[in-house]
Amino acid sequence: MYDSVLIPYDGSEEAKKGANHGVQLAAALGSAVHVLYVIDLPGAPRALSIRDDEEKMRQEYREYGERVIEEVRDVASKHGVDCVTAIRTGSVSEEIVHYADAEGMDAIVMASAYRGTVGAILGGTTDKVVRTATVPVITQRMGVDEL
Repeated sequence: MYDSVLIPYDGSEEAKKGANHGVQLAAALGSAVHVLYVIDLPGAPRALSIRDDEEKMRQEYREYGERVIEEVRDVASKHGVDCVTAIRTGSVSEEIVHYADAEGMDAIVMASAYRGTVGAILGGTTDKVVRTATVPVITQRMGVDEL
């Protein structure tokens, strides 16, 4: 059914719930997982005078991403699931969809946080991925009591 499952991961409690679900699904199906961390630096291009700060920030994001995706690699290992990790830079939802297409993923598994009424209207990363992905997206919803 699903030979390869993409798990977008940022280290948040929401992402942990989605990652655990994704690894458990992969273990049950005998699938491999790909864990993706996306570096998204907000704002317009910065002036040359603060470029060094931007490079330092990029490096800090990369180091954080490397640390947090190891969390999922450890969980996958405990469940006997093969795990590939990747770090990309760009718009989070766009990079998730692009990675899934480029790497031939069969499904994307991610959590969806409780955002209240206004958040539900505006949408979030998970909503954008659901609307634009070309493969099935399995979401694990967090409730208000899990915040």
